[in-house]
Amino acid sequence: MARVCDITGKRPRVGNNVSHANNKTKRRFYPNLQKKRFFLPEENRWITLKVSTKAIKTINKYGITAVLKEAKAKGLAVA
Repeated sequence: MARVCDITGKRPRVGNNVSHANNKTKRRFYPNLQKKRFFLPEENRWITLKVSTKAIKTINKYGITAVLKEAKAKGLAVA
């Protein structure tokens, strides 16, 4: 399963591990994804989304309905 946020579309980024001797080896920076259930009151059902912690804060601020509506407009949301 892909490590992609359902709301923000965040994906792993690529960078380098840099040692004290300045040797560089490739590494990946993963988004902080959590599997979380949200209740949709207008549909009277629960949905499970894989969201980043930043997306959880956004949902807490604006509400799941508004965030899903905006994400669908961008073509990102699964539900």
